[in-house]
Formats: sequence, structure tokens, C-alpha cells
Amino acid sequence: MSINLETVNNYITSYARLIDEGRAEKVRGSLKVGVDLGTANIIISVVDEIGNPLAGATSPASVVKDGLVVDYVGAVKIVKQLKSQVEEMLGTTLTHAATAVPPGTIGGNMKAISNVVEAADMEVTNVIDEPTAAATVLGLTDGAVVDVGGGTTGISILKNGEVTYTADEPTGGSHMSLVVAGNYRISIAEAEKLKKDSLKQKEIFSVVKPVVEKMASIVKRQIQGFDVKKIYVVGGASCFDEFEKVFFKEIGIETIKPAHPLLITPLGIALNSLK
Repeated sequence: MSINLETVNNYITSYARLIDEGRAEKVRGSLKVGVDLGTANIIISVVDEIGNPLAGATSPASVVKDGLVVDYVGAVKIVKQLKSQVEEMLGTTLTHAATAVPPGTIGGNMKAISNVVEAADMEVTNVIDEPTAAATVLGLTDGAVVDVGGGTTGISILKNGEVTYTADEPTGGSHMSLVVAGNYRISIAEAEKLKKDSLKQKEIFSVVKPVVEKMASIVKRQIQGFDVKKIYVVGGASCFDEFEKVFFKEIGIETIKPAHPLLITPLGIALNSLK
């Protein structure tokens, strides 16, 4: 089943607009909440019971590295701040949330992510892997979703609506920043800022292209043996205009990047809240 990309893009854009404008839609019925503890950003998303976006808030963060919480206190502080911000916009208290982890995360690492959300006074109702969360937003039943995060590249393969395979390997936006920092002889913090400068996107992409090619080689290896007709890429590190073209060239499979790729997984996490 192919997805209606125009419908998906309109849906994601409506959520992005709420965040950009710092406002919320009127609450009707129960809420579904998602907390995305990313390597470069923490995002809280709220949808209504049928999935309409109601509010969201985001903050840059460096409290998670490769799916591991490396600054627990800092993570809790940011989640609490975002929670308070969203609650003020909605005029209600957020009591529960789903969260997500890179594919293959087990045991203590998964528990640490949940503990951050619970320390921010929200009951964790579900923990889902990131690419599968993205697939929910896309309405994808067959194909591969690649979530290119700050620290890792995660892959989920779906068939008939079921996840049949997941994988996650190091290489993400933070590796791009390292390359940019080395190329321009600047700090990592300066490289992060330069990487996001839309006026320099073409120049920066030529520098980080080898990292994108490595991501594509990871995906190509992981999907071998599976009947994948299309690849959907999401995640903040995929925001470059030419990103999906490199994937197509390296893998030879049509690669599609929806609008606002950074926000797709956070929105999907909310949609997978079980309460």
C-alpha cells in the first residue's frame, strides 16, 4: 500500500506550525502525549484521541548520546520545562506519555529513558522504537523507514502493517558535526550552528556527503534480503535538500523524505501513547 504523501505532509506541517507559532489547539476529549529524547533535541508532542495535533514544544539538548542518557538531571529538567510550557498552552496537566528508543535498545538503557519521563511526573504508557513511531505518522504498511538521528541511523522494515525487522547503527547528525568541525577548524558547538544555516546548506552538504553515503551503505546492508520497494527517511539529520538523492544513488531504491523530517518521529510517539 502506498502512502498519500501530500496528506502526510499537510498533517506534519499543521503540527510544525503549532510549534513555530507557540500555540495550541483547543482540547477536546483525552490527550495522547509523546516525549522524544533525542541526541540533539527533546520534543514533547500532544495529539487528541483521533490523532489531530494539539501542541508541541522543542528544545536543543545534549543529554542523550547514541540512545543512552548521559545527563539524567539535565534531561529531567528540560522535559519538565517543556511539559510546563505545553501545559500552559493547553490549559491542562499532562499526566502520561509514550516515549521511544533506537531499535534494539534493551534493559537499563530503555529503563533510563522511561525514568526521565516519569521523573517529570508523567506515567509512561508505551515505549516504541523510533522508526516504527515514524511509520505510524506515514501510515506505512510496507517498506522501510530510516530514522537518521543525532547519534544513530535506525531502520524498521514493515510488511502488511507489521514490523518484521529493526536495526540501529552509530552514524548520525553528530558525526556530520564532527566532520564540519574538522573541515572548518571550529568547535563542535559552532559546527552544529553552521550545519543548520540554511544559507550555507549546499556548501555544508558537500562536506558531510561522505557521512550520508555511509548512512546509505548501512541501510543498503541492513535491508539486503528484504523486498523493499521504497525507503522513507526521517529525522533531523536528513533535513538537507540533497539527502534522499544520495540514498537513491547509493542504494538504488526510491527514497522519499516527507516534510519537516525532524518532527515525524516525535509526532508518531504521541500517536502510540496507549492512554
